[in-house]
Amino acid sequence: MEQTSSILASGQALIDIDLTVVVQFVIFLTLFVVSNKFLFQPYLKVRALRKSETEGARAEADRMTAQADAKLADYEKQLAVARSKANDEARKVRTEAAAHERDVTDKARSAAMAAITEAQTKVRTETEAARVQLMPQADVIAKAIASKLLGREVA
Repeated sequence: MEQTSSILASGQALIDIDLTVVVQFVIFLTLFVVSNKFLFQPYLKVRALRKSETEGARAEADRMTAQADAKLADYEKQLAVARSKANDEARKVRTEAAAHERDVTDKARSAAMAAITEAQTKVRTETEAARVQLMPQADVIAKAIASKLLGREVA
């Protein structure tokens, strides 16, 4: 510190400007131009190229993702429409099947009721015929049964 204050006090210049400063400046400029041309500019070009390729790839990936999302949404929409149609068709088939089942059941019920009515009529007719046929013989049959039960002749 003491040395610095003594140099300042003596009035001598700290840096001597002579021919070496010019040589150093020329070396610096030459090194700057060469470094810029062969080192910095190629590096900046490669960096810009990488950045543009990366951004291009990202943009392409974003575009493809958007396209895939659009296709997926379209497929889901088509699937929903197809499901809706299938549900409507199934509902229609179930309705038709239920109507057919009702028709078949009603026809079977009608046929069964007709058969039952016919059978009842036939039974009544046969019963009346048997009654008419057996009525004149009823007294004779009753006397025969009573005689057998009593073990003697009934008048």
